[in-house]
Amino acid sequence: MSESCGSHACGEGEGCASCSDQEKQKAQKLRMSLAKIKNVIVVMSGKGGVGKSTVSANLAVSLSMEGKNVGLLDVDFHGPSIPTILGLTEEKVLGGDEKLMPVEIGTLKVMSLGFLVEDRDAAVVWRGPMKAGVIQQLLSDVAWDELDYLIVDCPPGTGDEPLSVCQTIPSITGAVIVTTPQQVAIADVRRSISFCGQLDVKVLGVIENMSGFVCPKCGEVTEIFKTGGGEKMAADMKVPFLGRIPIDPSVAESGDSGKAYVHHYAHTPTAAAFSKAIGPILSLATEPVS
Repeated sequence: MSESCGSHACGEGEGCASCSDQEKQKAQKLRMSLAKIKNVIVVMSGKGGVGKSTVSANLAVSLSMEGKNVGLLDVDFHGPSIPTILGLTEEKVLGGDEKLMPVEIGTLKVMSLGFLVEDRDAAVVWRGPMKAGVIQQLLSDVAWDELDYLIVDCPPGTGDEPLSVCQTIPSITGAVIVTTPQQVAIADVRRSISFCGQLDVKVLGVIENMSGFVCPKCGEVTEIFKTGGGEKMAADMKVPFLGRIPIDPSVAESGDSGKAYVHHYAHTPTAAAFSKAIGPILSLATEPVS
């Protein structure tokens, strides 16, 4: 574990001879923060453009609507979408009691790098070690307090950010994998499942997003991208399948206008699919992950 000292949370604690006193203090601070969080769930996809951030935001809001204390952490440094999806682009993070205060929507607590950069058009040009350090800070230096669930929206792929999250958090509850039905997406998403296997992260299930288009006037379903590809992949990879999320123009509209879809369109088939997808997540044990 000492190889990760200086860039990740060291699992050796006080017994690590390679850690400086400052590093030990950081590790202790991280452990104390994570001890208050019962379940940490990472949302991942090996492919960009599959609606992963939309799924992350709506899963978090759905859990919050069920009366759970939920945090949503956006670690997509190069394209943080959560502030836009939830209508928080003008929000700024404030400090208090030596910690950053997350932006709150009801009982949902949200943190994103998008809140911390002054120029939203500026490119974030960071190497892996810097990203790892910032992810550790967002976990330990934010006042998450007591949470039933922390949803972590990772960028696409299996690179620095997902790796840093999995290495920094000693006991992730599991991962939700997002795909679309077509083969060009599924081929890449399979790598996310393999990635979880290599890091001993449990796959809670696969969500097949953009699975058919439900006509808002007649209710007829048109298979624009076909359907069932994600479900078949889940069966082939021997992981659970959480459900299909159909295409609904209101999802794009709600995301652009900053309205949580599952809250404002609660009676639609797509919102019902989101609600069904969180069923297995709600049934998770709620013991602290420390």
